[in-house]
Amino acid sequence: MTTPMLELVNLSKHFPTRNGFGRQIGLVKAVDAVSLRIETGGIYGLAGESGSGKSTIARMIMGLATPTSGDIVLDGENVSGQSGTRAYGRKVQMVFQNPGSSLNPRRSIGASIAVPLDAHGHPRATRRQRISELLEMVQLPANFAERYPHELSGGQKQRVAIARALAVAPKLLVLDEPTSALDVSVQARVIDLLVDLGRELGLTYLFISHDLSLMRNFAERVGVLYRGQIVETGPVDQVFEHPQHDYTRLLLASVPVISAEEEAMRPRIPLIDGEIPTAEQLIALRAGAASASQRTEK
Repeated sequence: MTTPMLELVNLSKHFPTRNGFGRQIGLVKAVDAVSLRIETGGIYGLAGESGSGKSTIARMIMGLATPTSGDIVLDGENVSGQSGTRAYGRKVQMVFQNPGSSLNPRRSIGASIAVPLDAHGHPRATRRQRISELLEMVQLPANFAERYPHELSGGQKQRVAIARALAVAPKLLVLDEPTSALDVSVQARVIDLLVDLGRELGLTYLFISHDLSLMRNFAERVGVLYRGQIVETGPVDQVFEHPQHDYTRLLLASVPVISAEEEAMRPRIPLIDGEIPTAEQLIALRAGAASASQRTEK
């Protein structure tokens, strides 16, 4: 068996809840014993609604949050507690949701891309050449290095963010909703760029998104995250065409469609307006559907 690029083993992150006197009265299990495996060169999609724990997992992988328990294994090495080191930063980088807020408006594009190069000791003599190479990788002209974020479109800003993430030649990119702030047509071009870069550079992706349509066209395997736990995982086609968990069916039933053919493929599960149903509500929905089916047969 080959060594995966990333493996999470029973990863958990719990936050204490306190009363008005500061006394702990409970725990919020934002991430609860999550395990997943991404093969080298693979694209793993982590799906779930807001509040399901997706971004918390990303923050723990990047070292922006400390796990309560569990292990993060990167390229065969347990890196729990190593995040923040220069060696760790060379292995994994992140592309954030909003390219506008992830770029310093007072820095030129070239200066923004130069930040990780300086942090990792890239020779100053070849820094300008490396910046031009990175801009070319994301299909932007070299003279964009002199521009500022306010002069770029949303798609161009995200390409710059991708170039900055690639500056230290990482093995793994964590993509946290990288296209959610972009128009649909721009989303497609950014995804095509990521696919091309993955092939050319041998990158591995963890793609975090609530957009199931986009995930189906980009990811190879998918995990469905519900209330901090992965409730279903497998190849994309298998999970999308034959969902086994009620929450997965609920997510798929909520995807907008534009044709009668797509409508016919949607799972038939009543939606609960305005909220993600609890596990108890899902059980009740399932029991109600079974009861209705039995009455019809009689």
